[in-house]
Amino acid sequence: MDSWCTIESDPGIFTELIAQMGVSGAQVEELYSLDPDGLAHLKPVYGLIFLFKWRQETDERPVVTEPPPDLFFASQVINNACATQALLAILMNTPDVDLGDEVGKLKEFTKEFPAELKGMAISNSESIRGAHNSFAKPEPFVSDEKRTATDDDDVYHFISYVPHAGRLYELDGLKPGPIDLGAVTDDTWLQVAQPAIQARIERYAASEIRFNLMAMVKDRRMVVQERITEVTALQAAVRRRLQPADPNAMAMDELAAAASLPTDAAGLNAKLAELDSTMAELSAAGQAEEEKREHWKVENVRRKHNYIPFLFNFLKILAEKRMLQPLIDKARSTGQS
Repeated sequence: MDSWCTIESDPGIFTELIAQMGVSGAQVEELYSLDPDGLAHLKPVYGLIFLFKWRQETDERPVVTEPPPDLFFASQVINNACATQALLAILMNTPDVDLGDEVGKLKEFTKEFPAELKGMAISNSESIRGAHNSFAKPEPFVSDEKRTATDDDDVYHFISYVPHAGRLYELDGLKPGPIDLGAVTDDTWLQVAQPAIQARIERYAASEIRFNLMAMVKDRRMVVQERITEVTALQAAVRRRLQPADPNAMAMDELAAAASLPTDAAGLNAKLAELDSTMAELSAAGQAEEEKREHWKVENVRRKHNYIPFLFNFLKILAEKRMLQPLIDKARSTGQS
């Protein structure tokens, strides 16, 4: 079985990985707190991904031995696959995203499988593994020697927090089943997740400060475009009110929007000015999202590019021109001064 590479915890990588798996309608954003007010602009939030330094420990919390049949939970059966499995744990349990052909077929094919067989199916998916491994870091030297991680190695692990059917679940592929964190609603699940994540951080606080928390959210470009459509309908309805015409000529979305509008000219003009301002903000937000995607694209190209041949040839040319040794000597003298 082909191996899976270790990939970085980065929203740009995870968002492109989602796209490469053929899934649309979702992206990943980095979080710096779980403050409800700070997360309001990201809603809807489909799930959370938490990265932490893994260590062997006893978890007294009981796992759900018989999870709901429609809750997708897969055991992690291969090293380094936890990043993609954390993404899939959310995607497979989110009805509002388009899973695409490969992931959609995988979900349908494995829906009756136990957790271990689900994990095996993921690990044997060539397209998912290929998307994951496309983010492998170029290595200057490749060793055929395989070794097991020791206590001196830094081993990091991804887990997911997902609301499902009125409950919040912690999904960790290294555990025998999901952990039920309690009853939630669409509006409260983030508040329930917050103390669970904080408790995990505090267990490591004395010796570890490297954590990362990300949210899988609806594609922000779609959110902006949907809001633009709503505001455009409102603008059209206001203009028709200000210049009365045949009400039967109004589009259905305009008629629905018009029901909540002021009836006097002053109120309509104020509303139109407000909508124009909102539209300008939405246009700026859409542009910012496109620029962010372009930045992610450039960064991912840089991550994937292998600079090693260039560096070797550059050093070789410096040596041939007898410029390498003076640079080495200068660096040594600078370091000793």
